[in-house]
Amino acid sequence: MKLISWNVNGLRACVDKGFMDFFKEADADIFCIQESKLQEGQITLDLPGYYQYWNYAQKKGYSGTALFTKKEPLNVTYGIGVEEHDKEGRVITAEFDDFYMVTVYVPNSQRELTRLDYRMTWEEAFLSYILELEKKKPVIYAGDLNVAHQEIDLKNPKTNHHNAGFTDEERACFSKVLESGYIDTFRYFYPDTAGIYSWWSYMFKAREKNVGWRIDYFVASKALESRLKDARIHTMVMGSDHCPVELELKY
Repeated sequence: MKLISWNVNGLRACVDKGFMDFFKEADADIFCIQESKLQEGQITLDLPGYYQYWNYAQKKGYSGTALFTKKEPLNVTYGIGVEEHDKEGRVITAEFDDFYMVTVYVPNSQRELTRLDYRMTWEEAFLSYILELEKKKPVIYAGDLNVAHQEIDLKNPKTNHHNAGFTDEERACFSKVLESGYIDTFRYFYPDTAGIYSWWSYMFKAREKNVGWRIDYFVASKALESRLKDARIHTMVMGSDHCPVELELKY
């Protein structure tokens, strides 16, 4: 079973840069996207064989998520049930027979950490949300989590310490997720692999020089550990400042 997640940083722009080529080639069972930057009706994707679910931000051209799946979910919900956090289209949850699949675009703490306090309230609310789901069945969540967890997860950890995405507070929140019974699936398979990133700044030829960050993840309940088969980061796929990430499960 193949699961893909990709922060497309504007789906309309990404479609013009080859999104559909990768989508067809990947042939994923579930395909999650983040940062669609759309309102309803602004794009029509022809995805034969897939059910489509969209969550839009109230603010135009901002945030937004989508989930495409070959198998129809038992149930689909939008947001995490907290009004403060559900205005930006950041979460879709699809319930299947044996797990919940969540696509999530975690808020960025912004330059000078202007949104760090909000990010901390989000982190607490989101962890509570997935732990509540977990009481019913295992959870997989995927997306742009806007955090590089360890120094191995970004090119320049020393100069980026205390910058958005690599603050002690954000990293501690992700540690708490793992301590709560979840697996960072890429690190599960590749604990010591350095130099593999999922996001590069558009400035300073960062991607060409591979000066990047690993901030896109598949996170899975420990209850699913026996089903984990492999994890991949598709660093060669262009079309966004992020690249797609993948989780393969045994059926």
